[in-house]
Amino acid sequence: MLSSFTSWFADPNLQWILMGSLLLGLGSGVIGSFAYLRKQSLLGDALAHAALPGICIAFMLSGVKSMGLFILGAIISGALATFGIHAITRFSRIKQDAALGIVLSVFFGVGVVLMTKIQHSGNGNQSGLDKYMFGQAASMMLSDVYLVGAVSLVLILICALLFKEFKLVSFDPGFARGMGMKTAFLEQLLLLMTVIAVVIGIQAVGVVLVAALLITPAVAARYWTDRLGVMVVFAGVFGGLSGAVGTMISGTLSNLPTGPVTVLAATLLFAVSALFAPNRGLVAKLMRRSRQRAAVRQWAGTAEPGLGAAASRRYAGERSADS
Repeated sequence: MLSSFTSWFADPNLQWILMGSLLLGLGSGVIGSFAYLRKQSLLGDALAHAALPGICIAFMLSGVKSMGLFILGAIISGALATFGIHAITRFSRIKQDAALGIVLSVFFGVGVVLMTKIQHSGNGNQSGLDKYMFGQAASMMLSDVYLVGAVSLVLILICALLFKEFKLVSFDPGFARGMGMKTAFLEQLLLLMTVIAVVIGIQAVGVVLVAALLITPAVAARYWTDRLGVMVVFAGVFGGLSGAVGTMISGTLSNLPTGPVTVLAATLLFAVSALFAPNRGLVAKLMRRSRQRAAVRQWAGTAEPGLGAAASRRYAGERSADS
């Protein structure tokens, strides 16, 4: 096992894959923080499933497996899914959660049909395309790693530059609109960045589980702080750590897909946060309750007997005198 881990730092290809997964998790965690605060967690899952038809159509039109073309096709497909969700909620009585479920199911069903058609088409280049379902970071080439890393860094840079605007839109869009901010543009920009974060994570984590990499680090980070800036940083760190650990374990042990292992690593960080976070964690809450009970028992033991009854009679006498 030790020799397997040592090979990660000796093989240049494995180093690049590790770096790409780390940057992917970092970018996903940062973007996922705003999606989580805006109560759009399920939207990431819907966009991930909606990206599958775009990937399949991009391959059918080009005949080659190109990360850039796949991103373009997935973005177009995700934009259509977003438009469909908006149209369903606006022109019908269907709520957003139901619209998300409808769009997710329809687009994912179309994607599975197209994937099956591609696999039976006899095209030799389709080999490995099914890995986009559950993810396989080891299938990324050096150009893919460059692209994933560059896109993740751009997403992080945009969040840093527009942090105050995104913060205001996430917490109080009405106040932001009153201040003259272009809230519609900022909301659409956040949605586009969410789509891009989902798309670039598909190859490493897969369509089925990429939403977990987007949301779980943000939820885990929320346990550690009440400040948005610190939460975003923690979410990025947790996402990058999950991507790195998942990729290392998947590359070290055979027959382990990258996506599920990465999600399990993120879930483990969430469990540790939910249990041991200093203020919001379960252990901290139990300790506070224990201290409060001990303080109440101590006060009850040292209080003068009959003090409560005397105070009640005195209060009743004051009320009758006032009346």
